[in-house]
Amino acid sequence: MEPGRVETLRGFAVKDPRAGKTAVSEKIEKSESGDSIKMADRKKESAVISSQEQIADGIFSMWLQTEAAKTACPGQFISMYTNDGSKLLPRPISICEIDREKGELRVVYRVTGEDTGTKQFSEMKAGDTVPVIGPLGNGFPLDRGKGKTAFLMGGGIGVPPILELAKQLDADRQIVVGYRDEHTFLREEFEQNGNVYISTEDGSVGTKGNVMDAIRENGLTADIIYACGPTPMLRAIKAFAEEHGIECYISLEERMACGIGACLACVCKSKEKDHHSNVNNKRICKDGPVFLSTEVEI
Repeated sequence: MEPGRVETLRGFAVKDPRAGKTAVSEKIEKSESGDSIKMADRKKESAVISSQEQIADGIFSMWLQTEAAKTACPGQFISMYTNDGSKLLPRPISICEIDREKGELRVVYRVTGEDTGTKQFSEMKAGDTVPVIGPLGNGFPLDRGKGKTAFLMGGGIGVPPILELAKQLDADRQIVVGYRDEHTFLREEFEQNGNVYISTEDGSVGTKGNVMDAIRENGLTADIIYACGPTPMLRAIKAFAEEHGIECYISLEERMACGIGACLACVCKSKEKDHHSNVNNKRICKDGPVFLSTEVEI
């Protein structure tokens, strides 16, 4: 890098220590063909909250008016910033529903602590604004499941992104969702979009155990799997898919920093080398969060 020159990584200013200052400019990437690709479609905007409600213990549902609704697809996420200047990094939150006509996205999230940002989000109301960037990441490949029998599997806070997938996927949808207890949020919406099978850790609703227990108890089979949830759940689903020769797509959950592939904080092991870092890993926020299960090691 030339002295005094500053480059940015998709909107994140990177300071050249030789320059003594920081500047912000538009990030340019090179495609595989060598052509420049501008990342101008990923701008921070002030989204307006249309509504917010608590739908379970510690679980909140928020509808946002945002430009991201125009291009979002199932499996993608948005990065949400608090209005607290001491918190510089955003919180990545999966997209639960998309309403293109109204230009709105729905996010369903869990409050994870006083200082995590989600607590501040939960205290906001209709008319408030929140800075967001999105849509980010890739989505579930809808074309792969067309006309097939599909498992749509979600666990914990990995349940919400399965809803928009269930609404858009043209397949025989078997929705298998796992919860901690009787607070089966989004259940009614799921029941309008497929056959629903529930597992709960305490056995209060459906199968006692996890989503794999629900599949076994109900004797379910599928041609393709789409899943989102905690790593132990995805690890079990990946093993099940490989054992039975089922095509499987998993959306990985991981702590993210920048949310746009710049910082390499959220990587997972992959079979092939990543062209960005030249090592065997994938950036979950940029290359994912959805991966073909055989691409990654978890």
